Amino acid sequence: MAEPPPQPNPFPVTTRQNDAGAAFVLQSKGEWWHAGFHLTTAIVGPTILTLPYAFRGLGWGLGFLCLTVMAMVTFYAYFLMSKVLDHCEKAGRRHIRFRELASDVLGSGWMFYFVIFIQTAINTGVGIGAILLAGQCIQIMYDELSPNGSLKLYHFIAMVTVIMIVLSQLPTFHSLRHINLGSLVLSLGYSFLLVGACINAATSGKAPPRDYSLESSKSARVFSAFSSISILAAIYGNGILPEIQATLAPPATGKMVKGLMMCYAVIFITFYSVAVSGYWVFGNKSNSNILESLMPDEGPALAPTWVLGLAVVFVLLQLLAIGLVYSQVAYEIMEKKSADTKQGIFSKRNLIPRLILRTLYMILCGFFAAMLPFFGDISSVVGAIGFIPLDFVLPMLLYNKTYKPPRSSLTYLINISIIIVFTGAGIMGTFSSTRKLVMDANKFKLFSSKVVN
Repeated sequence: MAEPPPQPNPFPVTTRQNDAGAAFVLQSKGEWWHAGFHLTTAIVGPTILTLPYAFRGLGWGLGFLCLTVMAMVTFYAYFLMSKVLDHCEKAGRRHIRFRELASDVLGSGWMFYFVIFIQTAINTGVGIGAILLAGQCIQIMYDELSPNGSLKLYHFIAMVTVIMIVLSQLPTFHSLRHINLGSLVLSLGYSFLLVGACINAATSGKAPPRDYSLESSKSARVFSAFSSISILAAIYGNGILPEIQATLAPPATGKMVKGLMMCYAVIFITFYSVAVSGYWVFGNKSNSNILESLMPDEGPALAPTWVLGLAVVFVLLQLLAIGLVYSQVAYEIMEKKSADTKQGIFSKRNLIPRLILRTLYMILCGFFAAMLPFFGDISSVVGAIGFIPLDFVLPMLLYNKTYKPPRSSLTYLINISIIIVFTGAGIMGTFSSTRKLVMDANKFKLFSSKVVN
């Protein structure tokens, strides 16, 4: 079948030459392994500490099934999206932003703004969650060292926010490649440490009695299950694959698939080990941060202090990379209008606006993290309203629109089935996770010093 004739590029390179978001933040210089580092950091992060918590709303069987199905569907979705991006590039329309890709392929102007809205929700939600988790991890160490200390959770969140403000001044996505390699190594490190800590807790007899029962009410079990599915969607999702592929030096064809293979090898090792070991030991008493389960408020820690301390340090270091990766879309949106491509990236004209805007963005994320300490609930809400549409619905829709497989073909039927199933899951997940968020909001005051599970 002959290749379709090249279509006019609605986002031409000549326009991007005056687009600082593209010219600076989304520089296209990377190799496939750099994309693998970025993608792994975007997916395999400290959010995996919530996997045992997600399992407690699903149980063993459904938990394993959902974890595996999510892995298969997201890999398939990212593969399809990469193929759509490659197809557009071959046709002379290389897209470096998700919103441009969706608007071009679906031929709808409103889709451009829909994707901007969803990506903004994801980036802000992940930024808030990353800062909150970092603050919580520091608080865990502080409470062990100084049980009667006067510092509160919001103090540690403020510390993390200051560090993120400094690191946020790295100007381009590509400049994060070495940091994200370190992030990949750190994710393997703390996963192994936590698995060892859980095994130690189980064999030492210090762990609480194991109970894997679900909630007694049928309606409560349904809501908990959909909230857990939303958490899994948030953990597997990234919502920025086109922007990650944009960092690849052209031609980008085929490179992202290699990056995906690297990423999912790490996913297989880390996700299953943390989920199984954590839920095996703590069952339905799992907290939204498995570190809190291993270091309970009452009684001694359930694993050697040095193991837990090293795991916390690894988590904290990786959270810096997580925050940087997910802030890139927000930065390129801001700098598309605020920066001037005719002057250098480090010129005074561009440096001052970048410093101000990125600082304000991080302060905003830090403020909401301190004000609303709902780490588990934030994950489920972000997963339902953000990651499910971008990572479980749009890739299949874009592929069907681009390649036009016959309606009787297996590919078309699989894609439509995924769209229908995950649209329904997204709607139910939004309702159930928002319901839990409202219920948890009554449990504490603003700027609480404890994360609600």
